[in-house]
Amino acid sequence: MKYFVVIILGAAIIAAQEIIRRIKKRKQEDENVIYMDEKKSRNININPKILWLVIGIFLVVIILGSSFYTVDQTEFAVLTTFGKPSDEIIESGLKFKLPYPIQKVHKLSKETFSLTIGYKEVGDQTIVNEYESKMITGDENIILADLEVQWKIVDPVAFLYNTSDPRTILYNAASSSLRTVIGSSTVDEALTDGRTKIINDIRENLVELANMYGLGISIINVNLQDVDLPTAEVDAAFKAVTDAREERITKINEAEKYRNEKINQVEGEIAAILSKAEGERITLIEKAKGDVAQFNAIYSEYKNNPDITRHRLTVQALELAFKDAQLIIVDDSGGTVKYLPIDNMVRKGGN
Repeated sequence: MKYFVVIILGAAIIAAQEIIRRIKKRKQEDENVIYMDEKKSRNININPKILWLVIGIFLVVIILGSSFYTVDQTEFAVLTTFGKPSDEIIESGLKFKLPYPIQKVHKLSKETFSLTIGYKEVGDQTIVNEYESKMITGDENIILADLEVQWKIVDPVAFLYNTSDPRTILYNAASSSLRTVIGSSTVDEALTDGRTKIINDIRENLVELANMYGLGISIINVNLQDVDLPTAEVDAAFKAVTDAREERITKINEAEKYRNEKINQVEGEIAAILSKAEGERITLIEKAKGDVAQFNAIYSEYKNNPDITRHRLTVQALELAFKDAQLIIVDDSGGTVKYLPIDNMVRKGGN
């Protein structure tokens, strides 16, 4: 805009000087020529004051036109006065400013930008750049890693004035973060199950660098797009290793499922055994309570008639002690031993 205003002003001044020069030249010619028609002579004469007034009005219109500007809702606007930026971010709408070079407006988009390393999307085509994506891992293997960084401007003053080229600095910081993290990781981690940690480390490193440089941006997302090996044979070998690891994980999951099923079965059996034991425990407790009640009843009767109970217990003890013995009554008062086999007589039904 400033170049347009300068061109308009320069053209207006040159045009005014040329018109004045021609008017002066025409006056000199009129002094040497006698016109028959005075009206024609009056039409040729132009007042320089009127001409300067017209030029002034024209310049004022141009200056006022450059003093109004609009800010869209999708834009940031920073107003500078003699090159010094204002601390406030201008809201959207129609705004007024002093003409250039007193004040100037810088507009920045609020959209989310995408930065890529290792490839570039041009229309529907993807252009691969192996020079950017080729790097060495921590175990001294060469891989090709493509990175996408999504970012947006959050501090337009810092983005405009803290650095001379924030986009280039962001690209270099993203490339440095990618190579630093890949350089401290193994090729297996980069190709298989370590990618999530690598992406998180790249993001943390990049955010730290962006804040250190004061770029005035926010890192929205970091995506590690493709990680491949530079040769087809090595790539095929690593893919075979990856398939084997995935199959190993599948087998582990199946074994874990079988283990859980068996554990559930055993836990069910344990619950059944515990339930049965609990039932037996309750049965024994109830039986013991019955025995205690019976003993208490016998004991109360014993207290009433201790001799009868003592005699009964003596008989029961003798029955228990001599349940398999033969009963014989012996009489040795005479010279001949006499005995009476009671058991044989009982078994034979004798009297």
